[in-house]
Amino acid sequence: MISRMRPSSPFPPCCSALILCLALATLAAAQDQPPGQRQYANKLVRIAAPKPILADHPEWVQPVQDLVHYEAPPLVIDDDADLDVRAWRWSYNARGIIEIPNRLRAKDTAIVVVHPWGIDDGQGWRTPQPAGVADFCTPEKNALSHEHVLRVVNPFLESLRPRVAMVLHSEPGSEDPIRKKLYRSIRGRPTPEDRAQGREELAAKLHGFAYTGGALPETITVSKEFPVIDYFRSFPGLDAGPHYNNSGFWDLPIPVLKSLSFTPDDVVVYDAEGYDAMRDFLKQSGIRHILLAGYCTDMCFKATTAGYANLRKDFNVFLVGDATLATFPANSMPAYATNAAISFAALENLVTQISWVKPRGK
Repeated sequence: MISRMRPSSPFPPCCSALILCLALATLAAAQDQPPGQRQYANKLVRIAAPKPILADHPEWVQPVQDLVHYEAPPLVIDDDADLDVRAWRWSYNARGIIEIPNRLRAKDTAIVVVHPWGIDDGQGWRTPQPAGVADFCTPEKNALSHEHVLRVVNPFLESLRPRVAMVLHSEPGSEDPIRKKLYRSIRGRPTPEDRAQGREELAAKLHGFAYTGGALPETITVSKEFPVIDYFRSFPGLDAGPHYNNSGFWDLPIPVLKSLSFTPDDVVVYDAEGYDAMRDFLKQSGIRHILLAGYCTDMCFKATTAGYANLRKDFNVFLVGDATLATFPANSMPAYATNAAISFAALENLVTQISWVKPRGK
């Protein structure tokens, strides 16, 4: 009778038992992990001689470069991903910039353009004189933002619009009767006839307003003890109220900028209707990722209904750092102000750039 001999284990019995226990523990941990989750390996590898970031449009944003850059593993990894979105963030604790590749499914992605206000663009809504303020606060600075739209934002929108699920634009106020006829919203889509009528009504409404306000104060009453306090109380750095802008200026239907690349399929959302309505519309449309562009980086881009402070609570948000401009008081160009606003935002957000958003494999 031939006996079958079992091969001896290469480990002592105590080690074999330990290995079995570890394997069972690993299997149990995997079974306990909620579905749809994974362990992200936060491995940072130093990048030798890193290239400057946001260097494609230095006239609009000063390039970003720190002494230390790291490469991290991919963070967003979608099944059937067809869009590469490299991004970066800044970490005080890591003491440097962390660059992260991401692989997105374009049909789960929306582009959101914050506050492309149609001011000083021929539609009728314009900067009140002699001292009124809106958008970038002077006609000359508004003209610079229009140039940025033409040279930077429009090519970005036109290259990705055929790929992404949708493009949205946010505007102040609520959906008034005129803009309801002009723009698709989260509730409906106007007909070509509606749009034609809306354009006529918009022109009549905007051109019918008196864009004239009060002048700067010629004298200011100040105390002997605290003249600085009284001076700024009477003459602040920014006053967009009725004295300078004329009563009713902010009640007008603010249009989407005329020069912005815009199609009838684009959706307009309104600040006064709240974030929840926008969030629910995006969720119901299957959106998981947001590419965020628009104005102004230090204000509306951050804190309005479609700003990143809201969107990042529910979506994977990527700030498109060269498709935005910060306000730039006391400067003739926005490059350094935009750099500062984006750099601070990078503490809690991922930042990309137009040249880093591209179809997979290209």
